[in-house]
Amino acid sequence: MADTMHALEKNPNWKGRRGPVVLVIMDGVGYGKYEEGDAVKASKMKYLDWFTKNCPHTQLKAHGTAVGLPTDDDMGNSEVGHNAMGCGRVFAQGAKLVGESISSGSMFQGATWKKLVKNVQDKNSTFHLIGLVSDGNVHSHIDHLKAMITQAHKEGVKTLRVHALLDGRDVPPTSALEYFEPLEKFLAEFSDVDYQIASGGGRMYITMDRYGADWSMVERGWHAHVLADGRQFASATEAINTYRNENAGLLDQDMHEFVIAKDGKPVGPIVDGDSVIFFNFRGDRSLEITAAFEEDNFPHFDRVRRPAVEYAGMMEYDGDNHKPAQFLVNPPSIDRTMGEYLTKTGVHLMAISETQKYGHVTYFFNGNRPGEFDKNLETYIEVPSDVVPFEQRPWMKCAEITDKVIEAIESGKYDHIRLNYPNGDMVGHTGVFNAVVCSMEGMDLQLGRLKAAIEKAGGILCLTADHGNSDDMYEHKKDGSVAIGADGEPKPKTSHSLNPVPGIIYDPEYKGEYDLELNSGLGISSWPATLMTLMGFVPPTDYDKSMVNLK
Repeated sequence: MADTMHALEKNPNWKGRRGPVVLVIMDGVGYGKYEEGDAVKASKMKYLDWFTKNCPHTQLKAHGTAVGLPTDDDMGNSEVGHNAMGCGRVFAQGAKLVGESISSGSMFQGATWKKLVKNVQDKNSTFHLIGLVSDGNVHSHIDHLKAMITQAHKEGVKTLRVHALLDGRDVPPTSALEYFEPLEKFLAEFSDVDYQIASGGGRMYITMDRYGADWSMVERGWHAHVLADGRQFASATEAINTYRNENAGLLDQDMHEFVIAKDGKPVGPIVDGDSVIFFNFRGDRSLEITAAFEEDNFPHFDRVRRPAVEYAGMMEYDGDNHKPAQFLVNPPSIDRTMGEYLTKTGVHLMAISETQKYGHVTYFFNGNRPGEFDKNLETYIEVPSDVVPFEQRPWMKCAEITDKVIEAIESGKYDHIRLNYPNGDMVGHTGVFNAVVCSMEGMDLQLGRLKAAIEKAGGILCLTADHGNSDDMYEHKKDGSVAIGADGEPKPKTSHSLNPVPGIIYDPEYKGEYDLELNSGLGISSWPATLMTLMGFVPPTDYDKSMVNLK
């Protein structure tokens, strides 16, 4: 039975510690399955190794059904991971919701889909689909795209254009042709209509920026997708092959924009009267391109022209501000998050990360809700990220984050602090093994600093991750051996792993109040009940089980 929103009761048997309970999210740091390619194991992790050896710890599930994804073959991601860690329960997430909406037909029976189709039929205009083309299932899935194309054809849409972003992060780093060649053939099969790829580029070079980190990415995407302004090619596969031949070692995610043209004329600019769907289901990298289409007052770059179109997202990416105005699938309705309970109870808390993960420890952690629950009780801090390739600054801003967390611990102001070190994920996605090792060792130094601060304050330090990544940096064959590339080096893996993540509790003033052996077989959604218990509160009755058993 679902609980209700209320102030948490104090536990009569234990009041918690004198210092704060601090949750450290080591983004992308899991327990590797293979020795080779595990950059976490390859790193000199003095403090993480010490915590693992000397503290109560368990392994937590952070992928698949444990975080609301369709199957246990689905890798976890930062969005669903922070949802789970923040809300204490498992909700069906984007990939699953979209899949169910397509299989049931409800997406195509909905008012938004019908409106966008009718718009192009009435105006004899073009139906545009923009998004990430892969089966990574973190931001999008190519099956969703194909289902929409098929349905559009059934409903008589005559002209359709795909604006296709290359992945290379949630799938192997140079696997684009495995998706683009079949997609081109798929589109060509609709021989009685005009269906083509119109533009594209790498997801970390165009369109898919987040948290306002680099609006120039969105500007490049706007020029390619909307204005059809960019280097021209006869096909997407020609563009991909040409860029690869010109730039040895180029990863899909970093590929420059391209525009498909016939006889020098772009095949698919977005113009007045068209319909546009951004078909990614994950919100963080969808909001900025959505703003470019929807906002009247748009200060981030010169759009040159803003076509009057019917625009919709796959989902509602921002529930509080209702962005976009039109969407195809309702997002999960997450309520009664840990942050809401704690502020209802009068707990002072802080959330901090650098730009790349700031939205995760705030927006996603709070159940896809922007802003604070109570500004008098909460402090949110964003440390600006470096705008350079992460392999060039693999330490990122972990030291600056730690500076502010230690200051907060020493202030005595906060009962709970949560922070995210992005290193293991953001550097892990580059596929550069040595850079990931550097990022891990830089982060580990900060764990040592936090350890000393917690000991002085009499608090509790909890270590975990939202999913794996840096623990699995090489592609492996089915027999477990490392896949070797044409250059004789191990093939880098840039996607998340399916590996479990840490659940570690360092309690320097432990006095036997709970069992040192933590509960096993749990997922990262068990953190809210665990943290509430460690703070001396009774968790909501329907929250997932705490790792800690009080005596």
